[in-house]
Amino acid sequence: MRIEQIYTGCLAHAAYYIESNGEAAIFDPLREVQPYIDRAKKDNAKIKYVFETHFHADFVSGHLDLQKKTGAKIVFGPTAKPGYDALVATDGQLFEIGSYQVKVIHTPGHTMESTTYLLIDEHGNEHGIITGDTLFIGDVGRPDLAQHVISELTEEKLAGHLYDSLRNKIMPLSDDLIVYPNHGAGSACGKMMSKETTDTLGNQKKVNYALRHDMTKEEFIKELLTGLTTPPGYFPQNVLMNIKGYDSLDTVMSRAKTALSVPGFETAANETAALMLDTRNAEDFAKGFVPNSINIGLDGSFAQWVGELVPDVKQKILLITYPDKQEETITRLSRVGYDGAIGYLEGGFESWKSAGKDFETVNRIHVEKLEAAYNAERPLIFDVRKKSEYDSEHVIGAVNVPLNELNQHLAQFPKDRPFVLHCAGGYRSMIAASMLKQRGWNDFVDVIEGFEGIAKTRMPKSEYVCPTTML
Repeated sequence: MRIEQIYTGCLAHAAYYIESNGEAAIFDPLREVQPYIDRAKKDNAKIKYVFETHFHADFVSGHLDLQKKTGAKIVFGPTAKPGYDALVATDGQLFEIGSYQVKVIHTPGHTMESTTYLLIDEHGNEHGIITGDTLFIGDVGRPDLAQHVISELTEEKLAGHLYDSLRNKIMPLSDDLIVYPNHGAGSACGKMMSKETTDTLGNQKKVNYALRHDMTKEEFIKELLTGLTTPPGYFPQNVLMNIKGYDSLDTVMSRAKTALSVPGFETAANETAALMLDTRNAEDFAKGFVPNSINIGLDGSFAQWVGELVPDVKQKILLITYPDKQEETITRLSRVGYDGAIGYLEGGFESWKSAGKDFETVNRIHVEKLEAAYNAERPLIFDVRKKSEYDSEHVIGAVNVPLNELNQHLAQFPKDRPFVLHCAGGYRSMIAASMLKQRGWNDFVDVIEGFEGIAKTRMPKSEYVCPTTML
């Protein structure tokens, strides 16, 4: 059976493409749909269906634009209530794509409409299951997202539904089936996903904690809910966009690709209260940036950090990018629902600098200088990695303020004494540095190599943390 996984690493997202006898289907597409259209065109095929496993929280799907551009029918599983024309399938319903069949298996738990699609080849053999966020490699979907949209759907209720779906719908299937999930490691839709993006169902029954055959429902619920972190704030907003609809990417792109001169950019910043978002890498940003701009570099988990740190997807945004990166930036913002970009600084930061405008910098040091300072005076160090990273190993005396919690802990950062920032490799600490600069902190330095460099020094490090000392 011909099936292609189309994986997007920055979102740890997998879409799927199948084609048979000139008919094609896309499963869980991203916002930009032209690559899927081009893929079908390469096969001289018509996209017949767009299958959605559920209303996604971590990205805005491209189903509506695919429907408009190709005439494909959108398919959701049972109980879905989309605010636009779509086919809501019944449990067990079969769809034909050329000689292939797709069988609907309703698997509520991650959300109530969550659906798994069983792929059947031209010979009638069951090939694999596209599981969405029901079953990942090494994990299952978190059951605490739907309650942020529908309050009575508690995480305990959904976890119970997920237990039943896995035991009654998924685990009885053949061990030979290939599992095709919607996400891999790095996604916030689970807590311990594997870096592998496919596996056999039989192997998952052996190694996936959630598929342990002797696990009771009570044990499953407890284990599933233990260790869940707070989901990013943009998740419920993305769910609503996927349910209700959204502007086409073409409209968003047309609005955002407005080149602004330095005076025009400055006027827009003053008159619109737009967020100035600089997407250059940490090294270039540190050397000079427009005052009050925030750095979230395209060279990291850009969309996810925008979603973590910008609370409103409708926030107006002014972009500062490298000269050839405007379209990529707009696309990656739109993937997570941030459609409020209203223009970009023509010529990037260099045009601002050439115009003689004031700019700011971030002081950075190499790890050798930090080690010398640590041995001499024990500077105050802030570690902005995740708590789990900090718990694993950290510099003795360092204070942990995870980047996604920085706004809630600004009072921890002194203005009357210098301090040091670091993360794992310099990406997140530069985001933190830009946020602190915007809020009036100046007397600090950023460690270029981050903890990856610190780990190689002789600075004393601890692998144990007393929970009472954590923020």
